[in-house]
Amino acid sequence: MTRPFRLVDVFGTDPLTGNPLAVIANAEGLSGEDMQRMANWLDFAETTFLLQPDDTAADYFVRIFTRERELPFAGHPTLGSAHAWLEAGGQPKQDGVVVQQCGVGLVTIRRDEERLSFAAPKLLRRGAPDEADLMRVADLLRIDRGAIVDASWADNGPGWLAVMLESADAVLAVEPVCPPAGSERLNVGVVGPHRPGGVASFEVRAIISPGHGSLLEDPVTGSLNASVGQWLFASGRASGSYVAAQGARLGRTGRIHVSQDDAGQVWVAGATRTLFSGSVQG
Repeated sequence: MTRPFRLVDVFGTDPLTGNPLAVIANAEGLSGEDMQRMANWLDFAETTFLLQPDDTAADYFVRIFTRERELPFAGHPTLGSAHAWLEAGGQPKQDGVVVQQCGVGLVTIRRDEERLSFAAPKLLRRGAPDEADLMRVADLLRIDRGAIVDASWADNGPGWLAVMLESADAVLAVEPVCPPAGSERLNVGVVGPHRPGGVASFEVRAIISPGHGSLLEDPVTGSLNASVGQWLFASGRASGSYVAAQGARLGRTGRIHVSQDDAGQVWVAGATRTLFSGSVQG
């Protein structure tokens, strides 16, 4: 069977500067094992599969896979999947709003003339990590424990633990170390403020230790910025709206637009562009 395929650049300032997402449409008939094999073979941070929803309020259903596991939610796959669905002719039930069904339930996506934005889902875990977790983070990042100004669980699916460093420069200077095989999985969001007047308010890095002796850094991460945004607004470190930069150490220029509306809902927006399209056999 032939299925439409799009490769979408999400959050980049220009083509090839954001986080790539493979989107496979008309995924009915594929098993979870089939999807996982495809995602592993494509070797992107995430690959998504679009299906018909079983919730009448949703416009489509998406399954999100990393190279090794399925995620209930992820940010750049949400924006990239909505972009691909709309570009393929999808017609939302509500004008100007797309409703995505995924592992965490329904996610609302707004579209305007400039970009798509998704409503940050509620955190599955929040609050201060214990000292043992912070020592693990410090060891992973190869920094002194005292360099961590603040920290919070910020888990909306992938399991993020967010730490605040004193500055954007401190974030960019981090040189994480690959943990030994058998170490427990640890997904760390590293955040630091830029000087006022710059292109962004915060610098963000996503350091992922899958637990089998390897280390990854995600170029631009919507789920992390969604959960960090909730933390920054709640703690008073941000108000109204801000722009976060991510990907500099990987040669990317990701820009994430984060805002909080009057009802307290956090929204995460970014550019989306289809760079390649074709079909998948199978």
